[in-house]
Amino acid sequence: MAESKLITSQLTALPGYKVRESLKAKHVSLRMTVQDGLEVIVPKGFDQSRIPEILHTKQSWIAKTIGRLEEQRQQLSLEASHELPDQLQLRAIDQCWKVEYQPTHSQRVTLTEKDKSRLILRGCTQNEDACKSLLQQWLSHKAYQRLVPWLWSVSQELNLPFNKASVRGQKTLWASCSQQKNISLNYKLLFLPTHLVRYVLIHELCHTTHLNHSAQFWGLVFEKESDYKALDRELRKSSHYVPGWLEPSILGKTEDQF
Repeated sequence: MAESKLITSQLTALPGYKVRESLKAKHVSLRMTVQDGLEVIVPKGFDQSRIPEILHTKQSWIAKTIGRLEEQRQQLSLEASHELPDQLQLRAIDQCWKVEYQPTHSQRVTLTEKDKSRLILRGCTQNEDACKSLLQQWLSHKAYQRLVPWLWSVSQELNLPFNKASVRGQKTLWASCSQQKNISLNYKLLFLPTHLVRYVLIHELCHTTHLNHSAQFWGLVFEKESDYKALDRELRKSSHYVPGWLEPSILGKTEDQF
């Protein structure tokens, strides 16, 4: 009876969570983000009455993750309060663009490139939302120019073909691969160091063969990148690379699969 009371007390202290059934899931996994909290992902038809017991066994991971995400949340809150950026440090392609703002009486905002190292935003630059939107569009275009050809190159190098590629601004993913072998890259990858971006590309290309995170998938990742475990750990802690003005919820994502 005493043991039962202890478990009940511990479970009461757990954070709130939401449950999501996934047709792709083979096992139960936990995902936690700064914005959305704890999510339990279960296979279709899973007995959800087992979830409290599972959360009890993962309390150590949950507690550590909450602490780490709280640090990230505080960092993001501080960064998000900053004004519009004065430079864009695109580590993935070894470029640094200075951003200049030229206010005028126009109600519109325009963006132009100068000298292959400067971005000029001109017009109603006090409209921060408009400026952010233009910068995000520019980043998306730059990512399509540079990351998609890079993906094709790695695909040929590793003999892992895919169908087509696109660039988006996903909130919780660095990239994704569909059943049709279409790969979508997040333009925020531009802010990551080269070695981490290459790992993301390899990871997604391996999903063209195994659309899951099974042992077979990780075996293929190891075959293509033997140091994948260290790279994966580094990627999970890469939040500081992406500037706060982009409000990157992806930064607070951490996951545990079992």
